[in-house]
Amino acid sequence: MLSRTAAVLILIDFQGKLAQSMHNKEDLFANTVKLIRGFRALGLPLLITEQTPEKLGTTIPLLALELTDAKPIAKETFSCWANPLFHDQLESLARRQVVLAGIESHVCVYQTALDLMQNGYTVHLVADAVSSRAPENRKIGIKAVKNAGAQITSTEMVLFELLGTAADPQAREIFKIVK
Repeated sequence: MLSRTAAVLILIDFQGKLAQSMHNKEDLFANTVKLIRGFRALGLPLLITEQTPEKLGTTIPLLALELTDAKPIAKETFSCWANPLFHDQLESLARRQVVLAGIESHVCVYQTALDLMQNGYTVHLVADAVSSRAPENRKIGIKAVKNAGAQITSTEMVLFELLGTAADPQAREIFKIVK
């Protein structure tokens, strides 16, 4: 189970034309917004990356509006973990449960998940908040991450695990977010 004292949300490469070419992009973006709002409501940290933003563009406006206080980490490596700035920022949070959302599921998300697990993190892949251009690559990426040992979850599962009880003061806010 996810814990508020251990969880961090990582948003991988939701940027430019690449994001617009994702399979089922409307649901992908809507679920990612829910994750961001839920993590914000619960006071939990998040990190966001951009793959070569000078070539692929910056984070899409829909998400950037939710992330005004977060500075994206530019990277060239497919695995976020291989980027020293990302690595250092994640390690400084001292949180070992990583909730992963992003694109593409069979490239950057997959490689990041494997590196994180090899370095002692528990990975929770949010299946309804990852995608690829081709539906088949999305499925292959999710299956490969699962086979490597990650937990496969959904947006609502993540938020309700973190909430824990309807008696929580933030419950009303989480209920609004998932509607």
